Amino acid sequence: MAGAEIDDIDIQILDALEADGRLSMRQLAEQVHISRANAYARVERLTRSGIITGYTALVDQVARGLGTSAYLTMNVRQTDWREIHRQLRALPGIEHIALVGGEFDVVMLVRARDNSDLRRLVLDEIQGIPGVLSTRTLLVFEESLPSRQP
Repeated sequence: MAGAEIDDIDIQILDALEADGRLSMRQLAEQVHISRANAYARVERLTRSGIITGYTALVDQVARGLGTSAYLTMNVRQTDWREIHRQLRALPGIEHIALVGGEFDVVMLVRARDNSDLRRLVLDEIQGIPGVLSTRTLLVFEESLPSRQP
């Protein structure tokens, strides 16, 4: 929720949950130095207000079998964006889609088993969507998540 008021304790809670979304309320309360009741109430309020939108697991994509990753930039016919976006969201392997301003209209993070699978995803699936004007593929050689350690 845009403009929701959060204080320093809320920020500490958000930081702690971003670092480890599996923290129990007891652990969270101890880490932030508040009571468990206060931790429950604050997490509930942050969730109701839309600041916390969910919880997820961080997965090693290579170990999962998706050894090839690429950022894809794309130019689209603007009037077709909603339908293009709908079709992109239905494709397996697309991890992140962002409509951006600048030289390109869209930037995506895509994952595939290997280069052949990536080729099929880009050339057959994505470029086959009506309204997609051009794509550029940037292979990822190495990646890491930002450290969330205090």
